[in-house]
Amino acid sequence: MAVKTGPVERLVGAYHAWASNGASRAPAWLKDLRDGGIARFGDLGFPTMKQEAWRFTSVAPIAESSFELASSSDTRHLTPADITDLLLGDAAPHRLVFVNGCFSPQLSSVSGFPAGVRVESLAQALATDADLVRRHLCKYAAFQDRPFTALNTAFVRDGAFVHVPAKVTVEEPIQLLFLATPPSTTGGEARIVAHPRNLIVIEREARAAVVETYASLEQNVYWTNAVTEVVVADGGRVDYHRVQRESGRAYHVATTETHQGRDSTVNLHAVAFGGALSRHDLRSEMAGPGGTLILNGLYLLAAEQHADHHTTIDHAAPHCASHEYFNGVLDGRSRGVFTGRIIVRPGAQKTDSKQTNNNLLLSADAHADSQPQLEIYADDVKCTHGSTVGPLDPRALFYLRSRGLAEREARRLLTYGFGAEILGRMEVAPLRAQLDRIVRARLAE
Repeated sequence: MAVKTGPVERLVGAYHAWASNGASRAPAWLKDLRDGGIARFGDLGFPTMKQEAWRFTSVAPIAESSFELASSSDTRHLTPADITDLLLGDAAPHRLVFVNGCFSPQLSSVSGFPAGVRVESLAQALATDADLVRRHLCKYAAFQDRPFTALNTAFVRDGAFVHVPAKVTVEEPIQLLFLATPPSTTGGEARIVAHPRNLIVIEREARAAVVETYASLEQNVYWTNAVTEVVVADGGRVDYHRVQRESGRAYHVATTETHQGRDSTVNLHAVAFGGALSRHDLRSEMAGPGGTLILNGLYLLAAEQHADHHTTIDHAAPHCASHEYFNGVLDGRSRGVFTGRIIVRPGAQKTDSKQTNNNLLLSADAHADSQPQLEIYADDVKCTHGSTVGPLDPRALFYLRSRGLAEREARRLLTYGFGAEILGRMEVAPLRAQLDRIVRARLAE
């Protein structure tokens, strides 16, 4: 157990002040969820490196800093032109934009959906259809052993709500953009924390593509603590993309939970470019037979960046397939952590699961920790896992140089191919092109 310290007490106190003021009008069931979340966070405290799940990552920079809860501050100074570079362009007209965790109607565009599709802020959905939200909210992202998820649950207020009814297809991608713009104060830069909570529900035989982006227009210090729950019913499909482009001085902690029904498909792509310290827990439960999961990840780190990815794929039903590919590119004194766990439950026969984590070290000071894990409790399965950590292949470098390329260009080309392997699996073309430009620019630096 983590030891409770002053920072924990401050956050608990901030919760009670907030709950008795701006959040006091919430329905009883939501108050119970919030109270349960803060009580559990108070019990757990901040994790320490003595705990197995956090032994490679210290959250002391977060615990030892003082953050103010972000509010619905005035965002009228922002216009769609200010965020053009973060959008998917004309090919993706559907978007919800949040500034410091609060919905921004003037930056959003949510028209032209098929009948029955709901794309709105979670706060609005709670006000207009609380029963629908209640059936799914906080049902999948458990927080009994996750202090940051517990803290997010305590501060559930706003975020994205996407609901696609049965047998409906949304042709264009839906972008959920979360911007951080910490306000300036007379004493300097204010440090804020936002707790976005997102709920995506894809009903039976429905289909949609979602792009969830976290970014900042300035290089400020702030903390994002996000949780996303994705529910895909029988025969449904979601192509879910999560892009972390936070400030290079920011802290980013996130949990992504997916829950799949019978014969459903989830294509999940997680990309991390920003943040001084980032931690992303991804957990997928394959609860119905015949499900398919593709889990792709790419982290591109430099300088002193630290990124930690923990993935869990839970095969709870038979005849399911999961393929996981995570690539990391590390330069400078950066550190990448990958822990991938595959669980095959009793009775989950005919499981087909593959897991691969490859790390490319561009600097002698870069460091990667890779821990692939398998837990198999069934006897008729096909499961593999593996990982690699190392520099560029000198033979490949020699081959390209022998064909006339300078060493720098040869290194850049090989490194680009390492990242493009992951990006090439994304079916949303505007996003793939956007990320390709980012990777090229980062390598050019």
